[in-house]
Amino acid sequence: MIIWLASYPKSGNTYLRALLASYFFSKDGEFSFDILRYIQKFPKLKHFKSLNIDCESEINIFRNYIKAQEDINKNKKNIIFLKTHSSFCNIGQYVFSDLKNTLAGIYVVRDPRNVILSMSNYFSIKNEECVSRLVSQGHVVFDSKENKNFKNYLGTWSFHLNSWKRLKNRLLIIKYEDLVLNPKKEIINIFNFISTLTNSKNKINENKLDKCINNTKFEKLKYLENSDGFDENAGNLKNNFFNKGLKTDFNKDLEIHLRKIIEKNFKKDLKELEYL
Repeated sequence: MIIWLASYPKSGNTYLRALLASYFFSKDGEFSFDILRYIQKFPKLKHFKSLNIDCESEINIFRNYIKAQEDINKNKKNIIFLKTHSSFCNIGQYVFSDLKNTLAGIYVVRDPRNVILSMSNYFSIKNEECVSRLVSQGHVVFDSKENKNFKNYLGTWSFHLNSWKRLKNRLLIIKYEDLVLNPKKEIINIFNFISTLTNSKNKINENKLDKCINNTKFEKLKYLENSDGFDENAGNLKNNFFNKGLKTDFNKDLEIHLRKIIEKNFKKDLKELEYL
C-alpha cells in the first residue's frame, strides 16, 4: 500500500525522502542520490505507459490516477513510498487517490514565508511572483521532463495543506524545521506512525538510523550536488536545489508587504502550526 510523502514544493520533501531511502534501501545507512530512485515521484510517465493509457491529455492522466495506483499496489503486502507535490484534490469527478490505495500520508510543511524565498532562488523569479503562486487557487506545477501533461495540482499553500488533512488519522504532519533540527526524533515518530498503522513490531535499528542522519545532513547533500550533480534538479543549471536550508530567513530577505500578504491569507494555519 502507498504511503505518500507529500509537500508543497520547496518544503523539504527531498530531504525526508533521502532519510527514508537511506534507511530502508541501503545496506548500512549509506546515501547517494541514486538511492532516491527507490522512492519515486507520482505522477510519472512510467506509471501510465505500462497500462497503455493515452497521456496526450492531462485530464485523461488524472482520471487514471486510481488505475495507476491500483497497478502500483498489486503487491499489497509491501509498503510503497511515493513522493508527490500534488494536493489531495478532486478534478471534477476524479480524485487524486482514495483509501483503497492510500495507507497513509506523511506531510512535510514549511513556513510559507521561507518557501517563497526558496522558490524565488530556485526558479529565478521574483518574490512577488512566488507570493502570487502561493495564494493562487489555480496554481499547478510541471514535475516531469517526459511529458508536459503530467502536472501537480497545488492550489493555494493553505488549500494544499488542508486537502491532505482529509486523511485524518492516516496523516502525519512534520514541520521541516523540526526535521532538520532533530531528524532522529522525527524519523522515529514516522516509524512509530507506520508501525501503528501496519501493526508491525519491527524494531528501529538506531545505529543505522544515526548513520543515515549523518550521511544526509544538509551540507553533505549540498556537497554531493556540487560535486556529482543532481538529476532531479529539473535541468536548472543556474541555481542549486540545495541552497540555504534553515539559513533561509524571511525576517531578513522577504519584503514586509509580502510577508503581510502571507500572514493575512494563511493566518489560521500559521497559528495552528505555531509559525505565528
